[in-house]
Amino acid sequence: MVSIQLPTPRGRLARLADLAFRRRRLVLGAWLAALLTAFALAAAFGGTWSADYKTPGSQSKAAADTLAARFPDRSAETIDVVWQARAGAESPAVRARMDAFLREAAALPGVGDAVPASAAQVSSDGTVAIARLPLTALPADLPNATGKRLLSMGDAADRDGVRVELGGQAIQIAQQGPASSEAVGLAVAGLILLLALGTVVAAGLPLITAVFGLGIASALIGVLAAVVPTPDWSTTLAAMLGIGVGIDYALLILTRHRAALTGGAQPRAAVTEAIATAGRSVLVAGTTVVISLIGLFAMGLPYLYGAALATILAVLVVMAAAVTLLPALLGFAGHRIERLRIPGVRARSGTAETPSARWSRAIQRRPWTAAIAGALVLLALAAPATGLTLGFPDAGNDPASTTTHRAYELVSASFGQGANGPLVIVVRGDDRKAVEDLGGTLRRERGIASVTPPAFNAAGDTAMILATPTTSPQSNATEDLIHRLRDGRLDRSALRVDVGGATAQQIDQSAATSARLPLFIGGVVGLSLLLLLVASRSVTVALKAAVMNLLSVGAAYGVVAVLADGGWAGQLIGIDAATPVPPFIPVIMFAVLFGLSMDYEVFLLSRVREAVDAGRNSADAVTEGLARTARVITAAATIMIVVFGALALSPEVFLKLIGVGLATAVLVDATVVRMVLVPAVMQLLGDRTWWIPRWLDRLIPRAALEAPAAA
Repeated sequence: MVSIQLPTPRGRLARLADLAFRRRRLVLGAWLAALLTAFALAAAFGGTWSADYKTPGSQSKAAADTLAARFPDRSAETIDVVWQARAGAESPAVRARMDAFLREAAALPGVGDAVPASAAQVSSDGTVAIARLPLTALPADLPNATGKRLLSMGDAADRDGVRVELGGQAIQIAQQGPASSEAVGLAVAGLILLLALGTVVAAGLPLITAVFGLGIASALIGVLAAVVPTPDWSTTLAAMLGIGVGIDYALLILTRHRAALTGGAQPRAAVTEAIATAGRSVLVAGTTVVISLIGLFAMGLPYLYGAALATILAVLVVMAAAVTLLPALLGFAGHRIERLRIPGVRARSGTAETPSARWSRAIQRRPWTAAIAGALVLLALAAPATGLTLGFPDAGNDPASTTTHRAYELVSASFGQGANGPLVIVVRGDDRKAVEDLGGTLRRERGIASVTPPAFNAAGDTAMILATPTTSPQSNATEDLIHRLRDGRLDRSALRVDVGGATAQQIDQSAATSARLPLFIGGVVGLSLLLLLVASRSVTVALKAAVMNLLSVGAAYGVVAVLADGGWAGQLIGIDAATPVPPFIPVIMFAVLFGLSMDYEVFLLSRVREAVDAGRNSADAVTEGLARTARVITAAATIMIVVFGALALSPEVFLKLIGVGLATAVLVDATVVRMVLVPAVMQLLGDRTWWIPRWLDRLIPRAALEAPAAA
């Protein structure tokens, strides 16, 4: 084989790759030091997971803030202890047992004063009672040991003709078991890499790169939690995205590197070419993902800030690892990258004779048929999204085997559906008679089943009233009741009255999300279009990418709607009954999917543009680009599908929906969009694919999807 020595590397990326190759021991040592430093920082300064789910400017937030300031020894959240006894919930023996239960529960960290069994609300038939234990902390901040102890206490008390069930968000959190979706994703990704690359050494390098990046990012996210309120589920989301894009980016660079080696280049020259070309695509694609995630800040929801920062951090670290650590590892591997070959597996470089090239030519022969068929498939998948029900799941949506679901059903049957979501009315004022009169007004309001007497704080200047609706927390009638109270009798009261509680908080967040969604989508699409316009220097390419990415997102929304509706599809991932989709799920999915869709767009178009610059006509350039990228895009997409699909193992419903929705969108994007719509549309556009007005061409800065490959 003739050895080809490339010229001295030109360009910043090429020089960076050359430096990483020559100083590979120093680079590897720096990454090891960064990993150890990140873990040391996490151990010394790591914070605890927390999230503020209150909607800024809403009445529910005002009510919660007032409770925190005026009732410092309790929160609006409770542990609901529900018991049913054949002998009667108020019989002396049952009352004595439940008094002991309630006292022991109140002694646990995070639980407020004990509520005697005699103060419990009893059903009309006298067999069911419910006592609500106040919490001194938010459910997410309650010690894990407290939740586990309450569950074991409930199991122990459920005997001798007395049935005990527990409800409340804190119990929902405690009963969720851990699931190592990250480990499952990494294991299956390793198998796919072996099949795609053909050798153990080549397959191991993307995994090592991703694990390094994930380790550093995970530790730094712990430090981030000490500075910015960060929900615990953001670590799972960041890990999944970090693993997916980390392996994808390393796979793209590695494929280009091996192609250069096959062409006769020495390892140093092959690394330089791979980073100068594919590495540039990685930076453009990764920046697009980051821009999409930055769009989450436009939603104005505090808990999304920490989640966005955590995920951005993961993407930035794995992106840096792809263009610095991977070249160093390739330097250590050298020609040994082809060792430990898997029998029967042969890694091909894209040529005119590959199946993907023949597929591309078949699509290009009938572009209108392919374009219409592909669009119809995407529209069919997106159609169920019109029935997507936004809202927040409650205990009624928990699996039937959980104590929270059983408590929900028992309370609904005995006290009415509204008893599972009482409204928290916070009244500021020291006029006790006026406050009591307000309670009377609430009792006469249509849609309210019962109202508790006002509970005043120690200073006597603030009262809390619990109003139980006649309808369930997810009912439209309950939402109408809240709006009617806020805009009617309570709004006209001389007292300062705020309607809060979990149900009101969820309604406020849904309204805020819907109001800000157009701004969010417009910002993400606009910034991504601008970046792709600069990188591709084509208005047509940028607009085509945006439209197709929006179709992919719509298809993902449609699949989520089908899963959330329960039935056979939902049962596959543990959703037994129809469940509303939390409003933040479409937001997070849009941010992640739009960025990831741009990844594959950049990977494919970089090769097409390279062929055009080399003198190919438009049709041949598309065929060559697809032939050279189909294998790597297929492998990368398969890895991403597995990594995101592993979220279906999560005990939390919203993570299941996010994971399966993302996996579906990647599958659709890598097949219907990249393999059908892109070649068909580009064939129809012809040379117009690269159209850009001269005045705009002069305005935008010079950049490229990839630097010119060395001959």
